[in-house]
Amino acid sequence: MIYVMSDIHGAYDKYKRMLDKIDFKEEDTLYILGDVIDRGEDGIKILFDMMMRDNVFPFLGNHEYMAYGALKSLSTEITEEIIDTDVKNILELYEAWMENGGASTLKKFRELSLDERESVFDYIEEFAGVEEIKVNGKSFVLVHGTLENFSPERPFDDYSVNEIVWGRCDYDRVYFPDKYLVTGHTPTALIAPGYRGKIYKKNNHIAIDCGVHFTGVLGCICLDTSEEFYVE
Repeated sequence: MIYVMSDIHGAYDKYKRMLDKIDFKEEDTLYILGDVIDRGEDGIKILFDMMMRDNVFPFLGNHEYMAYGALKSLSTEITEEIIDTDVKNILELYEAWMENGGASTLKKFRELSLDERESVFDYIEEFAGVEEIKVNGKSFVLVHGTLENFSPERPFDDYSVNEIVWGRCDYDRVYFPDKYLVTGHTPTALIAPGYRGKIYKKNNHIAIDCGVHFTGVLGCICLDTSEEFYVE
């Protein structure tokens, strides 16, 4: 079975309970569409669990993007060149990350050994941006946020990181008449009334960010069957 989850935001217990609920097996596949970390306490713990699973495929979210940029910059040797050119940018990046719930991740990151820190960097560097998959003859485009400046003819690898992790979909618009666009990033409660803590399906969109940090609900969908799963 093919499953998709997103925006876990450090909720390790709910992540593990969801794996139990869907009876996740070695022959199954799970795509996680970003924002594993921040806000909640155990994002790093979730990352290490994901690393151990060959059948879990992570996508880059804006929170991983901020965390990687800030932590990598802070881990870089401070040279005169960096002082002259990059300090302001590094501080702005760090402040933006902290304003978006990065403190919990930073706290756990500081507890890691140097080798463990490098493994986190190496893992995030492998996160996907946009991918199209086929399940039972249906096509699904997976991305964290949206395809900003969208054109049906535009290749997926032409989209910049900022265009896929920061923007938000227009959920009243059909992007692909013959494909489903599967996204996280935007809590479904903000898309339409009545979808608080529920997966949103309309206009060939499948929006799966149930806003776990705000609603207490983590969602997951099976693309083979369209069955929805929830953990509160």
